[in-house]
Amino acid sequence: MTADAASPVTAAGPAAATEMIVTAPAAALGSDYAELSRAVRGAGLLRRRPGYYSVKIAVNLVLFVGGWTVFAFLGRSWWQLLVATFLAVVFTQLAFIGHDAGHRQVSGSRRVNDLIGRIHGNLLTGLSYGWWTNKHNRHHAHPNQEGRDPDIASKALTFSTEQTLTRRRIGTWVARYQAWLFFPMLLLEGLNLHAAGVRALLGRRRTKAKAAEAIMLTIHIAAYLTALFVVLSPWQALAFIGVQQGLFGVYMGCSFAPNHKGMPMVGADEKLDFLRGQVLTSRNIRGNWLTDFVLGGLNYQIEHHLFPSMPRPSLRRAQQTVRAFCAQRGIPYCETGLLASYGQVLQHLNAAGRPLTAPPDC
Repeated sequence: MTADAASPVTAAGPAAATEMIVTAPAAALGSDYAELSRAVRGAGLLRRRPGYYSVKIAVNLVLFVGGWTVFAFLGRSWWQLLVATFLAVVFTQLAFIGHDAGHRQVSGSRRVNDLIGRIHGNLLTGLSYGWWTNKHNRHHAHPNQEGRDPDIASKALTFSTEQTLTRRRIGTWVARYQAWLFFPMLLLEGLNLHAAGVRALLGRRRTKAKAAEAIMLTIHIAAYLTALFVVLSPWQALAFIGVQQGLFGVYMGCSFAPNHKGMPMVGADEKLDFLRGQVLTSRNIRGNWLTDFVLGGLNYQIEHHLFPSMPRPSLRRAQQTVRAFCAQRGIPYCETGLLASYGQVLQHLNAAGRPLTAPPDC
């Protein structure tokens, strides 16, 4: 495993991906993970929290409807850009519910989780739930592993020297300045997520699930664009899209980026046991209830990767058990502040692009 000097495994250590979105893989009897899993299960931390999610979903839907109601009453006004900002936040909160549903955190029924995921993803936010679930499962199975984790196989950014040296033309320039370009590029992440989902649904393989997703996504796109161009002037509509989708991308990127970027990379052929493979590649973010809300529980990335189906409100309680368990076995558990995590991410991106900024050898 290789770790960038800019992103050391701190006295709180990492924990990355895991299972498939549905559940963590079965642990061998007597393994470290099996022991930890028994402790977590015994504490009731894997039990579903239907009350929490019922309230969370209801509140999000009220905010979603409220935002579009204000949009309708405001009419043709540049004040609509404030509504666009508000809806960028609401869209991200809705996407967090889709994430939890994909991990089977919301309900014990796969069908119910998938329905909730598709409604929140395809219908309400315009993201393909099926595409994202497939991609996110692969990330959880092989976090930060070169050649296997799709989250470090970006065409826009490089996360290792080897990736950087393969870039050509504009890719070379982007890699050289990627630490400076990272946050501005997030303004396009929302549109990128929408486009990736559409491309996946237009693929050759046809299924009933794909058809249902395509219908929901079509309804979302048609309703979204119709509302904007009927209520607003063309320039206002375009500005609304730019603000709402841009800030949505920034919010999503800033929520997911601190979790693994800048943490140790795992070689393509390197093997780690499940517990260490997850912990050593993830980073937790310190905070309070506000941090939990803003980041959708993703600030407990170590616990989330070890127990993907654990409901969001149980992650904080699980943290004490997981942190103590890792300390007993000398496994680094990485935890840092939010701003410090962004600093580590940027340092890692800068280091990865350094071969293109260093002067040539004489």
